[in-house]
Amino acid sequence: MSGFAGLVENLADLLDPLFHSSATAAAIVLFTACVRLLVHPLSRASARGQKARAKLAPRIAELRKKHAKNPEKLQEAVLELHREEQVSPLSGCLPSLLQAPAFFLLYHLFSSSSIGGEANGLLGHTLSAAPLGGRWTDALADGGVFGAPGLVYLALFAVVAAVATFNYVRTKRQMAAIAQPSSAGDPQVPGMAAMTKVMPLLSFMTLFTVAVVPLAAALYVVTSTAWSAVERAVLYRDMPGGAPLAAAAG
Repeated sequence: MSGFAGLVENLADLLDPLFHSSATAAAIVLFTACVRLLVHPLSRASARGQKARAKLAPRIAELRKKHAKNPEKLQEAVLELHREEQVSPLSGCLPSLLQAPAFFLLYHLFSSSSIGGEANGLLGHTLSAAPLGGRWTDALADGGVFGAPGLVYLALFAVVAAVATFNYVRTKRQMAAIAQPSSAGDPQVPGMAAMTKVMPLLSFMTLFTVAVVPLAAALYVVTSTAWSAVERAVLYRDMPGGAPLAAAAG
């Protein structure tokens, strides 16, 4: 943990001439961008896999019709089809899973009162008037919603809401496309009606995350979520409905 704290402090020192008192916050944004750049090759591979799975959709619809009364046989047939075409049904999860350690490092770093037996000096760093180790409840207690710290959170909520709305529209469009029967004689995917209602709303869960984690971790979430929205818009621009379902939560 002390090594990670040193990395954040070194990045903050480099950015201090430009960002001054908000240099640590800028360092967190830069750190997040570096993590996303490292994960980007996996995101590209995930996009290729998603496009390959989309091409298999008509054949899966045929299997679903063929094995409509035998769910176990259907599952075996779909898995066999993925193996034959060398398409992994789980590849879309890898980018998100590999980002989790970076998020939890930041969360732990800005939740700990001490590092290596010494007081955690990073907790006193701020973004504008909001401490990076504080939470939204702290901001509400220090001036309310429109106090100086509260305004920082309002700005973050606005960014998250804009990204979530963008993801909502794209996911809603894709879910509607998938929910349609593949042909006049094919039934709708079981449970798809409920998923069509729920999946697009998952993007807005990020608002809750930003509200309850330390501000430093919230910055990571906001930066990563905005990056994901742009990245998916580019990588999936030639797919009907845009981004994959696995990305619905941001």
